[in-house]
Amino acid sequence: MRIRRVVTTRAGGRSKPPFDSFNLGDHVGDDPEAVEANRRRLARELGLSKDRLMWMEQVHGRTVTIVDGTETGPAEATDALVTDRPGVALVALVADCVPVLLGDLEAGVVAAVHAGRVGARVGVVPAALEAMCSIGARPDRVEVLLGPAICGECYEVPKSMADDVEAHLPGSACRSRKGSPALDLRAGLWRQLADLGVGRIGVDPRCTMEDETLFSHRRNAPTGRIAAVTWMEQ
Repeated sequence: MRIRRVVTTRAGGRSKPPFDSFNLGDHVGDDPEAVEANRRRLARELGLSKDRLMWMEQVHGRTVTIVDGTETGPAEATDALVTDRPGVALVALVADCVPVLLGDLEAGVVAAVHAGRVGARVGVVPAALEAMCSIGARPDRVEVLLGPAICGECYEVPKSMADDVEAHLPGSACRSRKGSPALDLRAGLWRQLADLGVGRIGVDPRCTMEDETLFSHRRNAPTGRIAAVTWMEQ
């Protein structure tokens, strides 16, 4: 068995501007038929049936849902999915927020997390790790990918906001390219995961704001969503 991780780009889909073209978000105002076609293509390219893709109704919180693949429709009001069932693919949708993919191969447990500023601040990633451990994972065996997200040089915020997030997610406050207060959520999450005992943490360095092959809400709102997907393959 192995753990698979895939991050999409905005190319190769059916959506028209401003969602062009491989938008996978069904909550952004895009044509539902185009989104459905894009989701069918995602499943086909991953070699999975469409009903094995597990989606979330993301709300920028810290709720975690454990799924087994029998669910119909997206998990309601949740920002992290966890499973120990092979072939069940967990999907996090982002367009500047951090997608976090976690996996413990020995335990056969994976998780996908949507970690925006609010979710990261309130602890959605530790909550996901705790849920993984409740079904057999161990932090020292977990491998993590912090996917494409807006970088600290681009993510300008008011100083009060940067200070508040830093108080809850140490290591995230930084300075933008202009020298103004900013946030690097991936840096804060990296430190948080390391403090929790996770020893293998990879970072996709792409910035969604700078890389036009990716969707960015801050750059192009309204816009689509890329997907970060993880599953266990036998």
